[in-house]
Amino acid sequence: MIDARAVISPQADLAADVEVGPFTVIGPGVRIGARTRIAAHAVINGPTTIGADNHIFQFASIGDAPQDKKYQGEPTRLEIGDRNVFRECCTVNRGTTHDAGVTRIGDDNLFMAYTHVAHDCQVGSRTVLANCATLGGHVQLGDWVIMGGFAGVHQFCKVGAHAFIGNNTAVTRDVPPYVMAVGQPARPHSINSEGLKRRGFSAGQIRVLRDAYRTLYRRGLTLADAVTELTGLARQHAEVRPLLDFIGTTTRSLVR
Repeated sequence: MIDARAVISPQADLAADVEVGPFTVIGPGVRIGARTRIAAHAVINGPTTIGADNHIFQFASIGDAPQDKKYQGEPTRLEIGDRNVFRECCTVNRGTTHDAGVTRIGDDNLFMAYTHVAHDCQVGSRTVLANCATLGGHVQLGDWVIMGGFAGVHQFCKVGAHAFIGNNTAVTRDVPPYVMAVGQPARPHSINSEGLKRRGFSAGQIRVLRDAYRTLYRRGLTLADAVTELTGLARQHAEVRPLLDFIGTTTRSLVR
């Protein structure tokens, strides 16, 4: 299961059925779960924990030091869940001591070729990052987020669950759940209705979320007044609650 030309540290811990291709390098402090496949020429450094059933393609760089000038070699880590796919030339960095010290990635994510996940990012589950999409440091990406090719998220920004970031979009402020954002800088375009349909949201739920979107973005309300109306809507429709909760946690302001 491990090619003889791979270089694996004695301090790495690999499950018995992990596959490792030729010329891959796995450093000390790396733990890799069952049935994970690693292609040729990948580099994985630790401290890094990788769960089960992941697939890491050739030339990916996983778990190396953060690209942060303040980083001085402190012990930080990367944690990756299960069933993720990292395509060719992906780069994922460990955390820094200027945050929680850890970069985290959930389950069932697809990172297409040349995507980058910077230090201290918190990525949920079932996200898709298309080719060359980039996350700056300390970014939070919710579940089911889709990022188009060459899209980028500025450091410390948050993108809520089920949001869609269009190709070549530059996210410089927080994108609420369910919202499709496009442009440079990113601006709200609509509700990600097609994505919601695919995930089992009913027509009625999507209609409610369209109303919530109009309240937030199309009626000319102040943010405080929009929050007041959304609070009432959330009492009747649970699907509005994630949107309302997200607004309460924004630190870089919302895309407007």
